[in-house]
Amino acid sequence: MSASSHASANRPPPFQVDPDIRTAWTPPSAIYHDPAYFAHQKDTVFARSWHLVGDVRDLKTTGSVKPFTLLEGCLDEPLFLIRDEDQTLHCLSNVCTHRGNILVEGEGHLPGTSIQCRYHGRRFGMDGCFLSMSGFEEAESFPSPEDDLPVAELETWGPFVFCALDPAMPFDDWIAPVRERVDWMALEALQFDAAGSHDYLVDANWALYCENYLEGLHIPFVHRNTLGGALDRDAYTTTPFEYASLQLGVGTSGEHTFDLPGDHPDAGTDVAAYYFWLFPNLMLNFYPWGLSVNIVRPLGPTRTKVSFRYFVADETKREEGAGAGLDRVELEDEEIVEQVQRGVGSRLYDRGRYSPSGEVGTHHFHRLLASFMFGDAPPQTT
Repeated sequence: MSASSHASANRPPPFQVDPDIRTAWTPPSAIYHDPAYFAHQKDTVFARSWHLVGDVRDLKTTGSVKPFTLLEGCLDEPLFLIRDEDQTLHCLSNVCTHRGNILVEGEGHLPGTSIQCRYHGRRFGMDGCFLSMSGFEEAESFPSPEDDLPVAELETWGPFVFCALDPAMPFDDWIAPVRERVDWMALEALQFDAAGSHDYLVDANWALYCENYLEGLHIPFVHRNTLGGALDRDAYTTTPFEYASLQLGVGTSGEHTFDLPGDHPDAGTDVAAYYFWLFPNLMLNFYPWGLSVNIVRPLGPTRTKVSFRYFVADETKREEGAGAGLDRVELEDEEIVEQVQRGVGSRLYDRGRYSPSGEVGTHHFHRLLASFMFGDAPPQTT
């Protein structure tokens, strides 16, 4: 049985979200704890989306190779990145097409110009094409295209590498809102801060974490002594796009903000932070000091790993304005999201309403989620 037919056979009850936020109700609370919904999302949401998986600067030379597991705990798909003789970067299945052995077991450089399975010796080129294997001299119709390594979709933007197994949208459409606002920045100048980057384990459903990120309504209550003083609540806006949303953080008087080009869409606005969410589980937070990347990795119906990765362009601004004290902000978010997870498990709670002014991003996320899980087309954002 294929993955898609397996998902269809175990399809949980569908839900819809009214496009009119003024009358809409949130999805049923079961999506936050029912294993059937989580299992259904693996194929309908995560296998059809783009994921940030690496940095092109880690794979500079021919034979550079980096194995990884795409969304470990959710998709658990073994893949690897490799740069071939023509300096082309590929994202390939890390599973031998003979008997399913894992091919690449460590990051580094290939000892030669091919990949060889250490189980039975099958060899592949750095582009994934089958090269040779002894013992198959009498096999008919061999080799065939099925003997090549499957290829995952791969794209790059700035220094970042993205891949997708079966994307429901073109990469250019997905990343377009981010490009429009930040391509003027020197993205190649961003340097990874390994020491400052952390993983957080959250006892909550991945969607609850995204929902919390997508609304600023909670900031004066949950982040009163952190973000609350750096951002102008009255100027805070959320703009939904086809597969993303942007929360524009405008700085309060005296806060550090971007020096935007004169032809920028936000020229004349004191922007302290760009908070981008890209469906389903990626956050790109741009501050005057650089970029904070948040990757939300589902581990189960009520367990999530959030990976914070920092890329710094100007260390002198690191602890100033909206981009300061992010670890403390994260802990505040974790605490409230875990509390909500306990609440949505109540037998007395099922659905809630949306704030038309404060939860535009959350409403848009829920409509996208319903569309990917049970529909055919993304919701309109007009």
